[in-house]
Amino acid sequence: MLTYDSWEKPKDEFIVDPQYKGAINVLKWAYEEYGDQLIYSCSFGIEGIVLIDLISAIRPTARIVFLDTGLHFQETYELIENIKRKYPKLQIEMKKPTISVEEQAKQYGEKLWERQPDRCCYMRKVLPLRETLSNATAWISGLRREQSPSRKNTNFINKDETFQSIKICPLIHWSWKDIWNYVKAHQLPYNPLHDQGYPSIGCWPCTLQGDMETGSRSGRWANQEKTECGLHQN
Repeated sequence: MLTYDSWEKPKDEFIVDPQYKGAINVLKWAYEEYGDQLIYSCSFGIEGIVLIDLISAIRPTARIVFLDTGLHFQETYELIENIKRKYPKLQIEMKKPTISVEEQAKQYGEKLWERQPDRCCYMRKVLPLRETLSNATAWISGLRREQSPSRKNTNFINKDETFQSIKICPLIHWSWKDIWNYVKAHQLPYNPLHDQGYPSIGCWPCTLQGDMETGSRSGRWANQEKTECGLHQN
């Protein structure tokens, strides 16, 4: 088994087929390699819906973790319930931070996400995922190379220094159009906020409408230098 300590960058031998662009082959390999030690950290954006459908066909009882910051749109929570009904065997866990939004406000002041967004993300997303991955060997992410300059060099399999783990990204070669074609072809449920002009959906205080033509992340932390929540720094 490939572990963080024994890491040697795997050769890119996965078949990048025209239909799935390597995703199915990567997922099959990942679950054969890691089994129950593999977790999918899903934000339930449109890429997440595609991955859930692909994963369910390979590992119907896969473990999926949603980082429930307490600041997500109501539409996101409703989508998660729809997904639970559609894929009843999946183990979907709502992972919460150690402190609530109200407790955070008392300790650090109101609207920390406006004053210190990195600290807010660290407490509400990075630490909960770190705790989750402390009992796992590898995790799956829906990163695509097309999404942003910081993600253009993402590989199928990556050594994750942030979480001392192995990060697997099956969708790196998928385009925004590929994602939507798959969702429509399979009639999958998705967040209705996408239809209202939100290509990338995170916490409601830090998410604005963006470019639905390209699926860019321009609506995340708009008007700030911040572009990532801290989960994908390497």
